[in-house]
Amino acid sequence: MDKIIGIIANNIDLKQSIEELFTDDIKQGKIIIDVLNSERIEEQGQLLEKKGAKAIIARSGGYRHTIGKVSVPVIQFKINTLDILAALKTASKLGKDLILVISDLEYFDCEEWKDMINARVIIEKFDALDAIESRVIKYASCPLDAVIVGGGIPCSFAQKFGLKYVPITASKESIKEIVASARELIDNLYEQKYQNEVLKKTLDGVHDAVVAIDREDNIILYNERARETLKKDRQDVIGRNLVEVLPELSFMADVLNTKVNRTNEIINLKRIVIAANTSLLEVDGYVLGALCSFQDITKLQSLEKKIRYELNKKGLTAKYHFEDIIAYDPVMKDTMSKAVKIGLTDGTVMIYGESGTGKEMIAQSIHNISSRKNEPFVAINCAALTESLLESELFGYEEGAFTGARKGGKPGLFELAHGGTVFLDEINSVSPALQAKLLRVLEEREIMRLGSDYVIPLDVRIISAANERLEMKIEEGSFRSDLFYRLSILELNVPPLRERKMDIVPIFNYYLSILKGSSSLSIDHELEERLKAYPWPGNVRELRNNAQRYVLFGELELNCKLPRKNSELKDGMIIDLKEINRYVEGKVIDMLAQEGLTKNEIAKLLGISRASLWNKSSKLTKKK
Repeated sequence: MDKIIGIIANNIDLKQSIEELFTDDIKQGKIIIDVLNSERIEEQGQLLEKKGAKAIIARSGGYRHTIGKVSVPVIQFKINTLDILAALKTASKLGKDLILVISDLEYFDCEEWKDMINARVIIEKFDALDAIESRVIKYASCPLDAVIVGGGIPCSFAQKFGLKYVPITASKESIKEIVASARELIDNLYEQKYQNEVLKKTLDGVHDAVVAIDREDNIILYNERARETLKKDRQDVIGRNLVEVLPELSFMADVLNTKVNRTNEIINLKRIVIAANTSLLEVDGYVLGALCSFQDITKLQSLEKKIRYELNKKGLTAKYHFEDIIAYDPVMKDTMSKAVKIGLTDGTVMIYGESGTGKEMIAQSIHNISSRKNEPFVAINCAALTESLLESELFGYEEGAFTGARKGGKPGLFELAHGGTVFLDEINSVSPALQAKLLRVLEEREIMRLGSDYVIPLDVRIISAANERLEMKIEEGSFRSDLFYRLSILELNVPPLRERKMDIVPIFNYYLSILKGSSSLSIDHELEERLKAYPWPGNVRELRNNAQRYVLFGELELNCKLPRKNSELKDGMIIDLKEINRYVEGKVIDMLAQEGLTKNEIAKLLGISRASLWNKSSKLTKKK
């Protein structure tokens, strides 16, 4: 850190005195000296500043002609009484009339010191450089036995006109004192600059926009975040009246007038909605202004979403891509072609397919090819949770919203997915009450946490999936038609594995390779035919389980026994226990319904959820 002091010495004697006292500092360049020169007095301070001076010491005319011409502080090296007395004492030995030529910035009382001087003292004061010569020249032709006493320039004029002169020099104590003052000033300036820089960096680095005004409503503080938020540069607002340049913040003037602080306000500006805190600036009980810190609520939510996303990163990503999906069969190729086209749009998607067909894998692939690929992907199975739990998971809740609510509340999956994609699997199992809330999300693009009184803007793409046609649910009155039309803007049907037979063996071999590792394990033609002939009611999931079983035991255990050539069953008939169970379930449900029981009562009696009852009922209806 450079702490160079520049000195304009009013004469060569002062320069020599300074050099004697600060020899090392001058050698190290910490002090630089220039002798006052009337011909270039206007430039001397500027030249010292260019050489690196952080403060300049000057006397009389040097001070007067330097201050205001440089950007660094100028310290007046005042001529004190003792310095004047010493010069007058010396001058009294040279003549009887002592002419004290000093700046109007200095003060000396002749009457007070006349007994000590033993000579007549005439004081000539000047207020400008061009006045010095006239003060001196009049004594050149005067009969008085005059001796000029003054600084460097008065003495130079005395020499020019042949007059006797004695320069006013400075004591060692005065020189040391003024240099020490200059160093302290530089230290204070550096400290102040440092603190100002810390304050500036802090104010510009915080997420809050900060604006302050004085008592006249003039803007005195305007940080970088305020510039970004309000779209106006500092130079256009600092020092200007608040109402003139930022009328949207006129509420700050209201706080100043009413002397009442306002906290946690939600305020609509022209383009944004802010959360603001406005308080008075008080010093020793006096109100000097007002300060407002505020945030763009949308950006605040975006930041919260980013933090939540980072904290939950592992569970909010889509790992599958279209190249991960095996599709050799023309039926599946056509499905993938449609899925790719859907992925390149941003529309809401409805995926139909039996359980285990890979609906979520396709949903992730659609997300990863879309413009939202770098944002979160959140998936939830709607049938796996109760209605109340599903609602709290989707929408989140505030602290104290219900018994057992987490302290501080919890963001919902919609919030976590802001900017990305939400995948709602088995949407057909959602209750009518929750359907209404999902419809609001689709229509208004906003959500409200449980127990909250404010809405949160939302930007998500919704991909839904169901293992049955929603039209059937609409007919039976368990699914809202308006929600159906919102969800089904784009539709995709994923074929079951039995309808894409060309993919069965390649998928089975793929699972063998990843389950077995580097070891080779192949299947013969007879096994391939068995795989193709099997109906795969559990689809790809069941196929994977069989591959794992084959790796362990070297054999298949298919749930449905396929007819053999020498089968004793008539006409190749297959007995399916699952189908028998479904038939019995249907008869029991029908019987209870005929007895007048409601669906809730039937579900409770059978020990299953209402969603499971709807699922079973719709499957039975479809079979009929």
